Amino acid sequence: MNNNVRTKLELLENGPSMPRKQSKKRKAYKKKEQEQEPKVNVIEDDIESIPVAEQNIVFQPNKGPQTEFLAADEREVLYGGSAGGGKSFAMLADPLRYMGHPSFSGLLLRHTTEELRELIWKSQELYPRIWKGIKWSERKMQWVAPSGARLWMSYLDREEDVLRYQGLAFSWIGFDELTQWAKPFAWNYMRSRLRSTAPDLPVYMRATTNPGGPGHQWVKKMFIDPAPYGRAFDATNIETGKVLKYPDGHSKAGEPLFKRRFIPARLSDNPYLSNQGDYEAMLLSLPEHQQKQLLEGDWDIKEGAAFTEFDRDIHVIEPFDIPRNWVKFRSCDYGYGSYSAVLWFAVSPDEQLVVYRELYVSKVLATDLADMILDLEADDGNIKYGVLDSSLWHKRGDTGPSLAEQMIQKGCRWRPSDRSKGSRVSGKNELHRRLQVDEYTEEPRIVFFNNCINTISQIPAIPLDKRNPEDVDTRSEDHIYDALRYGIMSRPRFSIFDYDPIGRPKASMPVADSTFGY
Repeated sequence: MNNNVRTKLELLENGPSMPRKQSKKRKAYKKKEQEQEPKVNVIEDDIESIPVAEQNIVFQPNKGPQTEFLAADEREVLYGGSAGGGKSFAMLADPLRYMGHPSFSGLLLRHTTEELRELIWKSQELYPRIWKGIKWSERKMQWVAPSGARLWMSYLDREEDVLRYQGLAFSWIGFDELTQWAKPFAWNYMRSRLRSTAPDLPVYMRATTNPGGPGHQWVKKMFIDPAPYGRAFDATNIETGKVLKYPDGHSKAGEPLFKRRFIPARLSDNPYLSNQGDYEAMLLSLPEHQQKQLLEGDWDIKEGAAFTEFDRDIHVIEPFDIPRNWVKFRSCDYGYGSYSAVLWFAVSPDEQLVVYRELYVSKVLATDLADMILDLEADDGNIKYGVLDSSLWHKRGDTGPSLAEQMIQKGCRWRPSDRSKGSRVSGKNELHRRLQVDEYTEEPRIVFFNNCINTISQIPAIPLDKRNPEDVDTRSEDHIYDALRYGIMSRPRFSIFDYDPIGRPKASMPVADSTFGY
């Protein structure tokens, strides 16, 4: 069956079948196929026209995320969130949409053979009741439909296991519990096995999972961080965050390769479990971080995380035009071999900090970084000041200018960050305070534009230092955290005295030191 309809999917034993385009070769078998095909209907109105007594619904998607998942047309889709949201049944139902197509070849993967067995048992309970004449081969580990369509069910435990699929092609590939794969290697490799020669048969990769597990971070970077929940987006490189595009010389040069989408699911989306209350009670008995992950489907919670106050629903906002009279400044943690992180802040009249832009790059010279910063600020109005890691004022050798001086000479002005004793602990405490909701404004003291994807990803993932719980673990990816700490510790203030009555910034005060620019 093709995938032209984006409405509710109903799988029935009895009811009108969805019309399908028939090739000339298959016209002779039309009658036979109609007898063998399951009764599949994707139009809710048609289902309602069947007398209730004649309906025998084997599987009916829950309204909301489960239905959205089965109707999604993006190339790669992740359906995940809290435990008990109906993910496994959705994954089993999705390939059945195409089992009437003789060219369909699908592959459903679990991480281990033990996990795979549970999925096979569920399919053996469901598939024969939905698709008349479908057969299971234990030896080949595959389902074969009367049309000739096939669905393999297998495992992929080690990276070298992907070689079993070398030279094979699938039009549909599913990964159940995607975060059980510690690295994105298997997902990326299997993408190379995705192709179809039938013009009316789309190619899809599908995945389900809960937050947590060894692959939490790479799955989060691939599906969660690039866009707000539920919104389709152009696929990005998980290391750089850049959109994947066709190369120069290609007929589609510069166009995005394909789209991804994350569809969140909560226990409340599954009335069969949520209405009973027993399963919810079991989840409520878990430790707090596991509750956040498995009950609330929170991707920003990690065991041992330093900043558990961070909440996307509270701290991440849609971008808006920042008023001219708001104070703006920037902060930077520089690194050539690792990453350089630059954050831009705006201070509201009630002194809420708004992080409205980020720059996160690697292997960039300090002078080149200065040029990139100035280019981004060309239409930004007045940047009152910049805060730079104080270590960059250290001289390189006996004579030459420091990295900070090199950037200042390019016109990118800075003042050094606070490096006094206890500044790291003070900076951490200040971020805790800013993440809290102010009791008077009922707003957090810091928020982030949703286009600051690296910042939103890294802050909730920063772990505590197990040897010193008053500080974060500096072995983690902490460049954005350091830039954030420099910024919030620079005593940012909104002052009406820096602006004339119509909101134009007054001329900057003369610098105390022309070399350093502050």
